[in-house]
Amino acid sequence: MTVLLWILAVLAVPTLLFGLWIAGVFLKEFFRPSGDVDPDVAEAMGLLPAERQNTKYAGPLPAGWDATLAAVRGGDWKAGAKLLQDIGRDWDRRSRAAALLGDIAADDDDWLLAWEADRPDDPDAAVVRARSTVFLAGNLRGAKKAKYTTQEQFAGFHRMLERSREEIARAALLNPDDPTPYVTEITVALGLGYPHAEMDRLWTEITARAPHHYEAHFSALQYWCAKWRGSEELATEFAERAAANAPLGGLLSVLPLIAHFEHDTSDDAEADRTPKMIGRVDAGLADAAAADPTHPRLPELRHLLAYYLALQDRDDAALEQFKLVDGYVNALPWRYQGDGEAMAEYYCRIRNATAQAVAAASATA
Repeated sequence: MTVLLWILAVLAVPTLLFGLWIAGVFLKEFFRPSGDVDPDVAEAMGLLPAERQNTKYAGPLPAGWDATLAAVRGGDWKAGAKLLQDIGRDWDRRSRAAALLGDIAADDDDWLLAWEADRPDDPDAAVVRARSTVFLAGNLRGAKKAKYTTQEQFAGFHRMLERSREEIARAALLNPDDPTPYVTEITVALGLGYPHAEMDRLWTEITARAPHHYEAHFSALQYWCAKWRGSEELATEFAERAAANAPLGGLLSVLPLIAHFEHDTSDDAEADRTPKMIGRVDAGLADAAAADPTHPRLPELRHLLAYYLALQDRDDAALEQFKLVDGYVNALPWRYQGDGEAMAEYYCRIRNATAQAVAAASATA
């Protein structure tokens, strides 16, 4: 009898473990925001449905930029030249504007060619040209995974990135104080696989000119991630060091959140509710509150804050951030969900669950 009981006990252990696993899965699914959340609650709060979300930007462009970009698309290079001239030495805005103009030029550069013909050594035209070649390299490669990309596409991609290095060097020579050419080169570093020593050299050039540049840090963090040229440890060290040394309001508190997001493979939301993660989110909230409300990259921080506040069941604070970015969804974490429609639907699913939780709490208060 004793032997029989022992055998039954041994057989019961896998069954018990399986039962606990099933219970865990059930609880995780139960507390995960679902697609069944009533969207009417969010819309009653003035929040927009998925089909009305802008999937191109993380937030609205600075005042007047939409009109300027429309003019440039129509062939008016002077509008683009004036935009960069007016921005001056605001390096964060300059790199953002150069990227937007470079993206347009990658599709059609007739207006940029006219600018270069009229002002052959204009550093502003040169930095847009450098940026455009990086975008063009991406267009040549395509957005599919490597196994679905042809050798011809890869050859064109690498050839254009090599040309980018030449255009970047020229832009840097024409405006030695400008970090934008070097920030642009980080994308080249990713594409061509710069070794760490070369990336360190590039980083020295950037931080000598703009030690707390948002786009530079965002892009460099990607380089140090495990999926590119680094590791989780290197990415986390880079993110935490930059955030600790940054002035309040500089938005670099987002970096540890991004490093966590990029390497988090767990489906368990408890990994996002640790004291360390709560502290990171609190630092982000303080940073956002101190930032220039017109900073072109502030919405990117707010999107991640909304996401992690929702995962931490801090629904009122999450809803506040959602309201500040609603209408735009091209940001982490939504961006990794796929195309524009998938981005918008995932964003709205999490946002709607937050809105419903706030409404339910108010109803029972």
